[in-house]
Amino acid sequence: MSTSYTFGRHPAPLRTLLHLSDTHLLGGGGRLGGVYDVEANLRRTIERIEGMQLAPDALVFTGDLTDLGEPEAYRLLREVVEPLAERLSAPIVWVAGNHDERPQMRRDLLGGEPTQEPITGEWDLGGLRLIALDSTVPGWHHGDIDDAQLAWLRERLRDPAPLGTILALHHPPLPSHVPLFGILELQRQELLAEAIAGADVRAVLAGHLHYSTHGTFAGVPVSVASATCYTMDLGRPAASVNGMDAGQSFHLVHVYDDTITHTVVPVAEAPSGDFFGPGWYERMSGLTPDERLEVFSRKPGPHGAPDA
Repeated sequence: MSTSYTFGRHPAPLRTLLHLSDTHLLGGGGRLGGVYDVEANLRRTIERIEGMQLAPDALVFTGDLTDLGEPEAYRLLREVVEPLAERLSAPIVWVAGNHDERPQMRRDLLGGEPTQEPITGEWDLGGLRLIALDSTVPGWHHGDIDDAQLAWLRERLRDPAPLGTILALHHPPLPSHVPLFGILELQRQELLAEAIAGADVRAVLAGHLHYSTHGTFAGVPVSVASATCYTMDLGRPAASVNGMDAGQSFHLVHVYDDTITHTVVPVAEAPSGDFFGPGWYERMSGLTPDERLEVFSRKPGPHGAPDA
């Protein structure tokens, strides 16, 4: 894994998560809508993560893991993702989305009994609490969190975690630039706001929209990861937005004492410069903070370094 360098006022992050969403896998190698090669797009995403040389504390997939809830699609998802998680020694947090089917997801992805009970979970990531909620409504594409889940969530949040809590669910409690998502939004958001009021929730991770966006809900930052399958072409008028096979990305989530950052990582690669690299960082590590400012921060010319 790569060496961590800290040159500024902020120390290294306490925890690191990879936030992915909306894989929409199909069984039998099918193309979504006859257009999108969702398996190939997911495999490219996994390759991109491999090249980052990270040691994340968890991989979080915020729903729509499959497109039709097919058993073979869940098995394919395990085949593609689990080897990566094993190499990284990181747990996988699978969150249910509206395209998933609870019984099949429970049986073929989680290895449990095929019931319609909401799929929830709680993980202790070295003091960072991660809670997965199930915002799916069987038979529908809009979202809701039932009363039993809300009661369970309030109970789990009764005692604060050392590094706080992150919630993960599929339907984001945010407005959307794309009008159609207003029909498919999370219902009864006010009840979720009441459930987390005064608790240690520091962030909400979500998906569903197929584009990256950020906002706040009940005073809590919300980060929506784009999709690995296809994304929404937001360069078109809002009422004409449709999917495109480009711009896929995922998020790198860094948890610090006083903040959490959400960084968009593109899946596509392109040629880049080679000025910065391990050698450059090693040289900077051998300098004092003032020397680093002199070498890297000072501008040449009349307002910077004096002319020779």
